[in-house]
Amino acid sequence: MTLALFDLDHTLLSGDSDLLWCRFGVRHGLFPADPLAHGDSLDAGYRAGSVSVLEFCSFHAALLAGRSPAFWEPWRERFLHDEVLPRIPADARALLANHRAQGHRLVLTTATNRLIAEKTAAALAIPHLIATEVEQVDGLYTGRLDGTPNMREGKVERLQVWLAAQGLGADRLAKAWFYSDSTNDLPLLSAVGHPVAVDPDARLLAHAQAQGWPVLQLRRGA
Repeated sequence: MTLALFDLDHTLLSGDSDLLWCRFGVRHGLFPADPLAHGDSLDAGYRAGSVSVLEFCSFHAALLAGRSPAFWEPWRERFLHDEVLPRIPADARALLANHRAQGHRLVLTTATNRLIAEKTAAALAIPHLIATEVEQVDGLYTGRLDGTPNMREGKVERLQVWLAAQGLGADRLAKAWFYSDSTNDLPLLSAVGHPVAVDPDARLLAHAQAQGWPVLQLRRGA
């Protein structure tokens, strides 16, 4: 079984789901407005590779604190339909369909936490999701991370754990595809047999060209 791995933000999604969620929450009174500027700053730092994994993922996990999955459920559904699905270009859906037609096993692997990303994976009919996890205690989110964030080197570590749980060996990576836009994903891009840079940032573009990796441009509309 060939693996087809996909990053979410700025790859399948035309935008950043964490930042969109933060703005969505402020707009609907779920979060105070104060963290919004910090969220924007973290997003820029994340894309530049200058923000730590812990700082980036912990900020977005903290926004969920003190509330239950049941509280967030209707907001997740609204977020999916209002903010996410309109930003999935037809080219991204065609890319998924192409791998699905070849019988590949599709996996969404994202630094975004599971609460935000889970419905996107389901809506895109991607059966496997590896995401950053947020701790729950007594049915409430604590705002703390649970385990290794699924970001940078953590994406490789978490994928290896997932492979073992699926009864698959790490040798599967030699034939795996991985699509990403970001320099942050160089560890996993470098670990697979078929890395593809999708609308890459400048540093990833330079690296991809130097390595002879394919560079894919998706038509994203206006």
